[in-house]
Amino acid sequence: MKNFKGILPGMFTMGNLACGFASIITSAKALDTPGGLSNNNLFEAVWLIVLAAFFDFLDGLVARFTKGYSRFGVELDSLTDVVSFGVAPAVLLVSFGLIKHGNWAWILGFVFLMAATFRLARFNLSATLEKKANFLGLPVPSAAIVIISYILFSYEIWGEIRMEKFFIIVILATAALMVSTVEFEAMPRFDFSKPTNRIKVILLIAAAIGIMINASLVIFPLGLLYILYGIGKLLFALLFGKKEKYRQRSPKTAKGGKEES
Repeated sequence: MKNFKGILPGMFTMGNLACGFASIITSAKALDTPGGLSNNNLFEAVWLIVLAAFFDFLDGLVARFTKGYSRFGVELDSLTDVVSFGVAPAVLLVSFGLIKHGNWAWILGFVFLMAATFRLARFNLSATLEKKANFLGLPVPSAAIVIISYILFSYEIWGEIRMEKFFIIVILATAALMVSTVEFEAMPRFDFSKPTNRIKVILLIAAAIGIMINASLVIFPLGLLYILYGIGKLLFALLFGKKEKYRQRSPKTAKGGKEES
């Protein structure tokens, strides 16, 4: 029965992997096409990664509610995340030439992939099946979504990639945060007994509504706020002498041992 419970979360994990693989194939086509592919192909590769993140979210959600999480599921999920949120964004950066100065795209793509791989390896070593509150280091799916959502945001505002230096900084910053020990919030539990949970759920619902209205415009600012909130909590702890308390609260895992965006 325990193995049967793991089948449904595993199906969503494979959906995550399929979307990541499809995004890589779409991006790779640009390397073999003179002049590159159209913006439609770029958006297809980006949205496939977003869809992979959605499957990753459902994977963890189903695993938690069915209690179908296992050590095998933790390992499988991390291997899948390397493909969908490590390799796929890196290939996308290189294939579509989003960074136009020399070999920056190749270097930045590899740095991001290297950080994502390190983050997932560290997560697997420290993960348990116990439920914890938050993440230690920026989750890999979140980092990937921030990177690719800037592409959508930029095209929505300007019709092209602009502020390239800012884009480079975002890529390097997310890579550094993945391997850092900064604490980031996990998905809130739908438990309305605590005021903090109620606030988190309300904010989550508001964010979901905003994404449904205009995902291209909303996802990147939300991702940026998520990162800034984690950094802000650390700075607050350091400034007000709560560093030890902050470290004690920093978890090794969350959501039954599952990585989560």
